[in-house]
Amino acid sequence: MGCGRLKRLLVMVLLFLFIELLVCSVVSGIGVNWGTQSTHPLPASTVVKMLKDNGIQKVKLFDADPNILEALKKTQIQVMVGIPNDMLYTLATSVQAAEKWVSKNISAHVSSGGVDIRYVAVGNEPFLSTYNGTFESTTLPALQNIQSALVKAGLGNRVKVTTPLNADVYQSSSDKPSDGDFRTDIHDLMIKIVSFLSQNNAPFTVNIYPFISLYADPNFPMDYAFFNGFSSAINDNGKIYDNVFDANHDTLVWALQKNGFGNLPIIVGEIGWPTDGDRNANLQYAQRFNQGFTSRYLGGKGTPMRPGPIDAYLFSLIDEDNKSIQPGNFERHWGLFYYDGKPKYQLSLGPTSPSGLVGATGVEYLAKKWCVLKPSANLNSDQVAPSVSYACQNADCTSLGYGTSCGNLDVKGNGRESMLNYADCRNL
Repeated sequence: MGCGRLKRLLVMVLLFLFIELLVCSVVSGIGVNWGTQSTHPLPASTVVKMLKDNGIQKVKLFDADPNILEALKKTQIQVMVGIPNDMLYTLATSVQAAEKWVSKNISAHVSSGGVDIRYVAVGNEPFLSTYNGTFESTTLPALQNIQSALVKAGLGNRVKVTTPLNADVYQSSSDKPSDGDFRTDIHDLMIKIVSFLSQNNAPFTVNIYPFISLYADPNFPMDYAFFNGFSSAINDNGKIYDNVFDANHDTLVWALQKNGFGNLPIIVGEIGWPTDGDRNANLQYAQRFNQGFTSRYLGGKGTPMRPGPIDAYLFSLIDEDNKSIQPGNFERHWGLFYYDGKPKYQLSLGPTSPSGLVGATGVEYLAKKWCVLKPSANLNSDQVAPSVSYACQNADCTSLGYGTSCGNLDVKGNGRESMLNYADCRNL
């Protein structure tokens, strides 16, 4: 081979590698989830400014809201776009529907240097045991059709598919991660999904919530939920686990490894701690957990089985006062910020936010109006209970339960706060 031809070939190889690095590079900053189930959501432009002011470079969405995607245009913020579970059947049964969805929600926004979309999250925790198998037959076909549509659109190497799964898709027969494997009732399905992700160089996305471990089990050791060390650490063949996040994460690693996919990339799609709605959901614990996790993340400290840096998204950016409370009253209180964009507590997200969280600016408030319980009201009246129930059906009363921020009120106080919350929700 001639010297000139060899040089040209070398240049082409280096150029190809440069392009691959340019397309596939991932920012190192921690990401956040941006949910929008709020009665009075902040304008998308306001939230994007919050992201930028706090140095947040990655965001995970639960749909493909065009207003949000337009606000993210040319921000260099990396985006994971979501597809709700109720769309899985349509996308699973129609290649044309998948192609139309990709054209409208991905291609249209990444063209001309627009939105930096990196992932499409197909469904959200579709295999929760509470769904009773509703989405088991449609999740994988929907993944396959969206992937095919991305390839057809010329985006197969730029945008990857994934499915955020709850940590209940795997389990351990003991307290050791090394005994982990996928849940028996969906084991075969999980292998098919993992194989598909591996074939397409796509990541496994998992949502891990140490708070839920504490919420579900009153005997769960409190310190094991945090990152300050646990005196009764688990020794799993020489690997030490002093917090439940590491143990949970590595149970997944073992499940993947046992089934031949030990090198599959893992994204922690959701992790966080709520600030109200339960006796263990408060500002102190949320700050302790989120700062502990973020500090480890920024320090590049992974888990015993995956010691390198991890990819993660905090849950969540802003409170959502219209979320379902079926899992628990805490569901509306996961935000780092209150629903109006005010920071809840000091949290350092790294060098880009050394002084703590930066709140939203330019927030407009409606006039403050509310109804109150009459001082002379008879608390034994048969109208009190239905009135309070009506108020709480139309507003957020999740701070009034046992162990919550307003949990020490008497009957009259609860009635007054219910009315205030109802009016606040409608008139603030």
